[in-house]
Amino acid sequence: MGTSIAKQSRQQQARTVVVSGATDGMGKAITLERLAAGDRVIALGSSADKAARLRAEADAAGSEPRLRIIEADLSSLAENARVIAEIRRTNTAVDALLLFANRQSPGRRETVDGLEYTFALYYLSRYLLCRGLSTPLAASPDPVVVSVAGVGKTAGEIHWDDLQLTRRYSMVRAQLQAGRANDLLGVAFAEQARAPFVLYHPGFTRSGDLSPLNPLARVLIRALGRIAAQPVTTAVRPIHDFVDSPPRQPLTALDRATPVDLALPTLDTAKARRLTTTTEELLGAADYAKMEHEAEAD
Repeated sequence: MGTSIAKQSRQQQARTVVVSGATDGMGKAITLERLAAGDRVIALGSSADKAARLRAEADAAGSEPRLRIIEADLSSLAENARVIAEIRRTNTAVDALLLFANRQSPGRRETVDGLEYTFALYYLSRYLLCRGLSTPLAASPDPVVVSVAGVGKTAGEIHWDDLQLTRRYSMVRAQLQAGRANDLLGVAFAEQARAPFVLYHPGFTRSGDLSPLNPLARVLIRALGRIAAQPVTTAVRPIHDFVDSPPRQPLTALDRATPVDLALPTLDTAKARRLTTTTEELLGAADYAKMEHEAEAD
C-alpha cells in the first residue's frame, strides 16, 4: 500500500472490514493493506492452505492480532448463514463490506443446494452477505459496500427462464450472467439506503485462482497477464478511498477510473427489483430461513 494511503488511514479510527474472497488475489491484497492501515479485518476464504499463508503474512507484518479468518465455502447457503451469524455475534457494527469472491468453472456444476456454482458463489453469496450484514452496516457511522465485478460491461444477461443455466451452459455465459446480477444487486441495495454501494470494475488484473482452467488456458492467461494486466496493488488502490471516505450518494459505479452511466439498461431499477423478488423466492424454496435460525442458535 502506498505511504499516503497508509498515513490517511491511520489518521482515522480503526474500521471493521469484512472481505470475501480474502485469501487470494485482490481480496488478499486489500486484506493485508487494511491490516497495515490499522483496521480489524474479517477475512472469508475457502482454502485452509491459503488462509494459513494469509495469517503467516499478517503475522510477519505484526498485524495478525487484528485479523480474523473464517473458513467457509460461500457457494453453500448454510455456510453463508453460518458466516453471517458469526460476524453478527461478535460485531455490532461493520464499517466496510468488500466483495471479491468468484471462481470460474469451465463445466457446469452444482452446489450442495443444487444451484449452478457460478451463480451461487459470484452472485448469491454477495446478495446474502449484503442482506445478512445490513443491520451491522447500518450501525456504522460511515459504512460502505464495494462489489468488485464487471460493471460498465453490457455483455451478458439474466436468463430469467433458466437462472441455473441447465441449458447451453458455458463458463463465459455463467460469468456474464452473475456479473449482470451483481450490477442489479448494487441497484437494489442502494434503494434500501442502508449503506452507500460501490460497483467497481478494476480492469484486467493479475489476480484470481486459475486452477479450474485447463493447462493451456492457464498458460495463455498468465502470459497475457505479464504483458497487459495491472498488479493487484494497483487494482485495489481506489478501494481504499471508498473505505476511508465512502461516497455520499447511494450508488456509485466505476469502470476503472471512469464513472458508469447509472441509466444503463444493465442497471435498470425494475430489473433489480425483479431479481430481488426472484432471489427471495429461490431462498424460500431452499428454506434459507431455517438455515439462518440454526446458524444463530449454534
